[in-house]
Amino acid sequence: MRALLLETTIELLYEKGYTRLTTLDVARHANVSRGALTHHFAHKEDLVVEAISWQLRNVSDELEDFVTTLEEGPLDTDRIVDRLWSMLSDRLFHITMEYLPEARHNLPFRERLTPVVAIFHAALDRIWLHLSERSNLSPERARTILNTTMCLMRGMIAQQILREDKDYYADLLDYWREGLRREIAQARTLTPVGRAGPA
Repeated sequence: MRALLLETTIELLYEKGYTRLTTLDVARHANVSRGALTHHFAHKEDLVVEAISWQLRNVSDELEDFVTTLEEGPLDTDRIVDRLWSMLSDRLFHITMEYLPEARHNLPFRERLTPVVAIFHAALDRIWLHLSERSNLSPERARTILNTTMCLMRGMIAQQILREDKDYYADLLDYWREGLRREIAQARTLTPVGRAGPA
């Protein structure tokens, strides 16, 4: 029942938004009594924090599996971009936009979410490390590139709310893929990170 309530909460966060979400809605959509819900979660905030944690743990596990597959083949930045875009645009960042305004104004809520989001960022860090190890980029440069990638995609997803234009977003992603390929190719022509050049 607990998993059902968490999954339903994520669905309703996406469909209705944080401010319109009620525990009664969750109980009704999950087809459980309100008493059964409050037995597991006393307040809406408890339910939402746990649901976000549940969602991000699942996404983090998927990222860990993805990095494992990356490590088995050659570096493919196009594949990394496509996977991150698929992950973020498949409701994940839309849901994030629902609870971020509440986290901005509600300090206890923000403090409860911060360690939850940190687990997700730790999974992302494995992609940055993979990029560094498979190229000639420093870990810092790899982290900057991929964090910029994430910020670009978040902005694109936010813009989709008022601009539905698949070709526009496809062009942006093509531009970014090409830029990453160029940077990796250029990095590979330089002195390997951590090694001294010729005297």
